[in-house]
Amino acid sequence: MLRYGLLFPVRRFKKVGMALGTALFFCCTFSVGVSQAGVSPLEGARQLVTVLADGWNKVPAVLQRYERDGETSPWKAAGKRVPVSLGRSGLGWGIGVHPKDAMLPGEPEKREGDGRAPAGVFELVSCFAYAPEELAGTAMPVLRADSELVCVDDASSRYYNEVFPRNVPDKDWNSAEDMLRKDGLYRYGVVVAHNMNPPLPGAGSCIFLHVERSPGAPTAGCTAMKQNALKELILWLDPAAKPMMAQFPKDVYERLRKEWRMP
Repeated sequence: MLRYGLLFPVRRFKKVGMALGTALFFCCTFSVGVSQAGVSPLEGARQLVTVLADGWNKVPAVLQRYERDGETSPWKAAGKRVPVSLGRSGLGWGIGVHPKDAMLPGEPEKREGDGRAPAGVFELVSCFAYAPEELAGTAMPVLRADSELVCVDDASSRYYNEVFPRNVPDKDWNSAEDMLRKDGLYRYGVVVAHNMNPPLPGAGSCIFLHVERSPGAPTAGCTAMKQNALKELILWLDPAAKPMMAQFPKDVYERLRKEWRMP
């Protein structure tokens, strides 16, 4: 499988300067391709975050963390169940490590700007924070989300679906999301590896776990929760355990749970 540098693709390393190069140096790399038929997309993972909703078009969902000692060991719940909010339009199949044929006819598919959070299995590759020192103790790489950082959501850009400095000399986007937000939604965040290897234009971008606007408030396509719950999750995550997220309507999760050996 191809290897992908966290937050910044290796091919652009020289363009982002030494500070961002240092952030990249400490990042691990994860494979973000589609799993082969008959192989669980959770292969190699020892940490799993499940997010389950009552249906495709539902905004409320519940998050639960799981961990296991080894690939053949049983999953065990870690921590309490956490209420979260999904996109304003619910869920739609995204592009992750799950096989493409898991989607059945008639089920929605994630598209840029549709207000759906991606359904499927995705690696959790890195984190960001306004003040990374507030996350001291996490094993995950944490990037400082400052006024120079954006996530490009312009599907025509070569930087589509990348978190990147706004002042690059070859800037070619007309639309990007500021990572330093006035509303504080990105005080802490986790990057979800949706549509990354390589990004398919228009299939959705800038998918994160982030702080909720208010209890139950929908997002534009991310998964949001209380700030303390998100901080606890980040401190628990360990890149050596290849953490993943399985996000589904409950009935779809049950359809796939046994085959994919999910808890």
